[in-house]
Amino acid sequence: MVHQVLYRALVSTKWLAESIRTGKLGPGLRVLDASWYSPGTREARKEYLERHVPGASFFDIEECRDTESPYEMMLPSETGFANYVGRLGISNHTHVVVYDGDHLGSFYAPRVWWMFRVFGHRTVSVLNGGFRNWLKEGHPVTSEPSCPEPAVFKATLDRSLLKTYEQVLENLESKRFQLVDSRSQGRFLGTEPEPDAFGLDSGHIHGSVNMPFMNFLTEDGFEKSPEELRALFQTKKVDLSQPLIATCRKGVTACHVALAAYLCGKPDVAVYDGSWSEWFRRAPPETRVSQGKSGKA
Repeated sequence: MVHQVLYRALVSTKWLAESIRTGKLGPGLRVLDASWYSPGTREARKEYLERHVPGASFFDIEECRDTESPYEMMLPSETGFANYVGRLGISNHTHVVVYDGDHLGSFYAPRVWWMFRVFGHRTVSVLNGGFRNWLKEGHPVTSEPSCPEPAVFKATLDRSLLKTYEQVLENLESKRFQLVDSRSQGRFLGTEPEPDAFGLDSGHIHGSVNMPFMNFLTEDGFEKSPEELRALFQTKKVDLSQPLIATCRKGVTACHVALAAYLCGKPDVAVYDGSWSEWFRRAPPETRVSQGKSGKA
């Protein structure tokens, strides 16, 4: 096994506040607000315009995706991603810090962290504790929108961190990868509905293990310690020395599994981008497991 130096996946609110105070923001350090909320609940862009971390740009995950795909939140092309983040002043030499405003402390930020990594950018971190704790600790906010100078970003897709429907289907036979689903237990089992979903029953891919992503976070919204995270994987009999694919509903909270494993020293967790949204619509019925009325018992 090749040992590599892992870039810090988390930065503290204190570190970021000090970096802003000492004028470190610029081409070498950019901050992104990656908030997204279910329609009809909160308005992410509106909240960004009202208050955000000074110097932060709004990363619109609805814009930075494959809008032609019938599935939810699929990755954009290399060119699409490069052009989008380049407009936010991010080059291949920029340290990117991502946060969101979710009450859990972190929800969409790990997805954007993974997106940068899957497009070949390693100097990216999640703000530990998120905007929730930034506010709680009294750090400065602003309503002034960020207008960074555009930069050139070259994206190179790292296919080792991304899995397709065909690869996950093949894995049901080869069982080379462990498969971890990060949704809540009820949605995983098929006993609770998928929220805001039309024509999408709940349930899971045959052979997957359930690790709800909320369990990786403390009640205060911070990432748990590597020791606590390792214990969670051990409890579920997930071997971090072996290949692992993370899945969920649309490839978002699966990135929490990738982040948690990374903090335990495993940087190579792949995410099934289409996740349950694609699997439910494409996979053979016998590969879909559900305790709900319409599923396989």
